[in-house]
Amino acid sequence: MAAKLATAGSRRWGPSQNAEINVTPFVDVMLVLLIIFMVAAPMATVSIAVDLPVSEAPRTPQPPKPTIVSLQKSGAVYIGERATSLDRLTGDLPIAMREAGIAGLPQGQRIVVRADAEVRYEQFMGVMNALQQGGFYKVDLMTEELS
Repeated sequence: MAAKLATAGSRRWGPSQNAEINVTPFVDVMLVLLIIFMVAAPMATVSIAVDLPVSEAPRTPQPPKPTIVSLQKSGAVYIGERATSLDRLTGDLPIAMREAGIAGLPQGQRIVVRADAEVRYEQFMGVMNALQQGGFYKVDLMTEELS
């Protein structure tokens, strides 16, 4: 328990009780625990050698790359790097997918829409509506990661 000597303005002379919590022992214990975990963590990894059997299962195919539809602030629409218009968007998508080597029904493929941050909502919804009317329902939205 900590004690404090009386100051000049106090009436009693001698030690009095201090109601403040002493955190020094707590910090000491936390630092010791931190050091113990830092030393013990590398030892927790498994270093037992195991000869794994060979799998007979076929490899799972990689999903095809998504088709990226870009929308600029000016309203320009692109499929990949090819310029298109809102009216031709759903007609140009299957062509772009075939050229990219994406097989199968184009409407079942994944589309990623990336739009400039300052695109008007009306323009963005025009692209989304055109995709939906063309039968493209697997649509993702691309965003920037926080750094």
